[in-house]
Amino acid sequence: MSKIVDEVMAANQAYAAAFGDKGKLPMPPGRRFAILTCMDARLDPAKYAGLAEGDAHVIRNAGGRASDDAIRSLVISYKLLGTREWFVVHHTDCGMQTFTDDVMRRLLRSSLKTASVDASGWHDPGGGGGSAEGEHISWLTIPNLEQSVTEDVRRIRNHPLVPGDIPIYGYIYDVRTGKLTEVPEATTSGKPR
Repeated sequence: MSKIVDEVMAANQAYAAAFGDKGKLPMPPGRRFAILTCMDARLDPAKYAGLAEGDAHVIRNAGGRASDDAIRSLVISYKLLGTREWFVVHHTDCGMQTFTDDVMRRLLRSSLKTASVDASGWHDPGGGGGSAEGEHISWLTIPNLEQSVTEDVRRIRNHPLVPGDIPIYGYIYDVRTGKLTEVPEATTSGKPR
């Protein structure tokens, strides 16, 4: 096993030992809301939104984008588990702002190894073994934070499986200060109909 596996398992043992009554939490989130946010390790939705286990659904992906799968999760969150408000939270200094779909596709065509970045952009180490399958994926990169939050809120709001009475709020989390800042155009777009 790796050192990381050992560390994770040790932490889990300590967590499970103090688990207490958390096993009795109901499946629906107690505070009846969901957050769609980025997978970035610097974001801790439990801390920035004041959550405890059982409070809310947190859906994470690269960029916190309203992908088909994210919308699938939000619809399940509402339809089967009763959430009544949704937040879309993107963040400053997001890695999804550092490349385009074309850059990602080029890197993947070259190889499947981890790329590096410097002042001149992204570079692939080469070595072959790449794939053109990246051509068929929309990578949902972020050229502008406010615009991406607004686009995602609008996409969710206008999705035919999303009821019109759910408020959807748009925010940007600042990785340097920990503050959430509302994107007014996004929240206006997400108002219930």
